Amino acid sequence: MRTVADVAKMIDHSLLRPELTDDDVRAGCDLAARYDVASVCVKPCDVQSAAERLTGSGVAIGTVVGFPHGSSSSRIKAAEAHAAVNDGAGELDMVLNIGRLRAGEDEAVLADIRAVVESAPGIVVKVIFENAYLTDDEKIRACRLSEQAGATYVKTSTGFASGGATPADIRLMRAHVSDRVKVKAAGGVRTLDVLLKLNEAGATRFGATATAAILDELAARLA
Repeated sequence: MRTVADVAKMIDHSLLRPELTDDDVRAGCDLAARYDVASVCVKPCDVQSAAERLTGSGVAIGTVVGFPHGSSSSRIKAAEAHAAVNDGAGELDMVLNIGRLRAGEDEAVLADIRAVVESAPGIVVKVIFENAYLTDDEKIRACRLSEQAGATYVKTSTGFASGGATPADIRLMRAHVSDRVKVKAAGGVRTLDVLLKLNEAGATRFGATATAAILDELAARLA
């Protein structure tokens, strides 16, 4: 079984719910630092304060682009990404243009992803597909386009749609990107057993709000 430290460094502690206050975000950042997770994923308006609070902690600052529907123009997504990096973000989770993917407009989807990647050189970019709305063929095309655009990760879901990460989707996505591209699971990752099952399927990063419960459960099992 993996160590608590190993699993912690697979978790992006999610602080994206619209009702979260400044106090909630500060508490979430403190929890992320205490458990030494991979990153916090905060709303764009919270990037600067999170970066200040977590300086020197070893926890990366992530935020979202075109969230949650992916429907902003590519120009706006690129500007949003650039602003987030200037505020201190080192990781960006962008939602691709779901409608254009479903319509078969692959060149537009490619350009949309590439606009974000090129606006944030050297930054980890994770492309969110929102698999609840997609066929397997559309997921496969999204994998190919994300890799072609230079993304670092492909990601299952925002966590705000009707469905989230499944082992079948993780296996599909893992099979259709090269080893250079990693897979992130998000949506419904609320227990240790779910995380471990998705990890076995090929995911190496997880968006979660139940971070403390997951890691405390692993510590109890190892004890």
